[in-house]
Amino acid sequence: MPVYDYVVIGGGTAGSVIASRLTEDPDVTVAVIEGGPTDVDREDVLTLRRWLGLLGGELDYDYPTTEQPRGNSHIRHSRARVLGGCSSHNTLISFKPLPGDWDEWAEAGAEGWDAASMDPYFARLRNNIVPVDEKDRNAIARDFVEAARTAADVPRVEGFNKKPFHEGVGFFDLAYHPENNKRSSASVAYLHPFLDRPNLHLMLETWAYRLELDGPRATGVHVRTKDGEELLVEARREVLVCAGAVDTPRLLLHSGIGPKADLEALGIPVVLDLPGVGENLLDHPESVIVWETDGPIPENSAMDSDAGLFVRRDEDSRGPDLMFHFYQIPFTDNPERLGYEKPEHGVSMTPNIPKPRSRGRLHLTSADPSVKPALDFRYFTDEEDYDARTLVDGIRLAREIAKTEPLAGWLKREVCPGPEITSDEEISEYARKVAHTVYHPAGTCRMGDPTDELAVVDPQLRIRGLKSIRIADASVFPTMTAVNPMIGVLMVGEKCAELLAEAATLGGEA
Repeated sequence: MPVYDYVVIGGGTAGSVIASRLTEDPDVTVAVIEGGPTDVDREDVLTLRRWLGLLGGELDYDYPTTEQPRGNSHIRHSRARVLGGCSSHNTLISFKPLPGDWDEWAEAGAEGWDAASMDPYFARLRNNIVPVDEKDRNAIARDFVEAARTAADVPRVEGFNKKPFHEGVGFFDLAYHPENNKRSSASVAYLHPFLDRPNLHLMLETWAYRLELDGPRATGVHVRTKDGEELLVEARREVLVCAGAVDTPRLLLHSGIGPKADLEALGIPVVLDLPGVGENLLDHPESVIVWETDGPIPENSAMDSDAGLFVRRDEDSRGPDLMFHFYQIPFTDNPERLGYEKPEHGVSMTPNIPKPRSRGRLHLTSADPSVKPALDFRYFTDEEDYDARTLVDGIRLAREIAKTEPLAGWLKREVCPGPEITSDEEISEYARKVAHTVYHPAGTCRMGDPTDELAVVDPQLRIRGLKSIRIADASVFPTMTAVNPMIGVLMVGEKCAELLAEAATLGGEA
């Protein structure tokens, strides 16, 4: 059986970073277990503006959502099955997490993850993170920015990553190469330049389904290749689980690591009773309001959602508590299910909840590793109804922006929910029924201190109760970042690589 110093499970956003950094040492061997194919020379993946065509396709694990009594039960959670993971699949909107996001983690028991400690990792990122290029700035998106600045009374921001912000409107920063609209994903930035390293071993289209343990020590992972061959890939030093907020807890549960009662109910032998595995499922839900435009709009764009708005309604909030993506397309997949028709030409605003208070849960329904887990996000179930009220406020503000020049001159009519939907109750019902995800699941193996019974990893990313194994992906988030989390995941990868280097220097686990 193959043996390496480190085995990285998941060649996605964090896994690409860790594998790249580890193999900078030519004496260290690393295997990357990736369930999907390479992204090299795949124009459908590497061209940023083609992201929408990847959803639900052959490179998407496409996880369903359980019944959501107060939300939309038809949401499909796209998880990428390709080298680079979701950074090869998403829009590459790139925000350094805000200081309040990191400080919140530290206060939740993640010592050493405060803003001052984490800030240097952003400067280490290899990705080409730049503002949306001038040639890609669509005229209607420009006019949205101006109208939102006036209607929401927020400043115009040029470069959201230049300094922390509480509110503002502008064009996003993206991890892309504007000259050819190509991605600067984790794989492009961290793996492509180093694919010839003899100590880097990519095991593509290879699926990890169970960890191998020798007592409390992780020694490897059982995998199945695309040809159906089953192998045990062993690690001399450590196993790094970077499979994402869905597949990381899934792998742990099928390995007998998780809530004892749940595992026993499915007949899975319990290796470690760790009740927090699969709990604390987070997401950024958002709703949508759509307008028909008075004819077609210009076609230039980086990825059809290039500008956005952040608002802080509550002055006591550490950061923004309402966000919008502005889509230069009529985004009507969910409204059509309610009977709305898609206009030939249109635009959308998507009010989003930066700091949602609802918490969900991921759990298994079968002992068969090939059966997808159940994702119960419990959308809009927080006791104060904060999440739903945020969307109501968002719909109302979107309407004010739409009435404001220069955007108003583009818009012919509000398609959905429609101007007849006016009361808070009506808006809330519509907003929740058509809510969708921006594909930010997180928190299912959250980080915390030793007194936190539901913490799965400690601040060194080590799984509690086990040795020689760490988790590095969005599943370790104790709370959701107010901004799109991809850069935060890259920074988790950079910090994990540093922790591994420190451990190697000490001759053991740091």
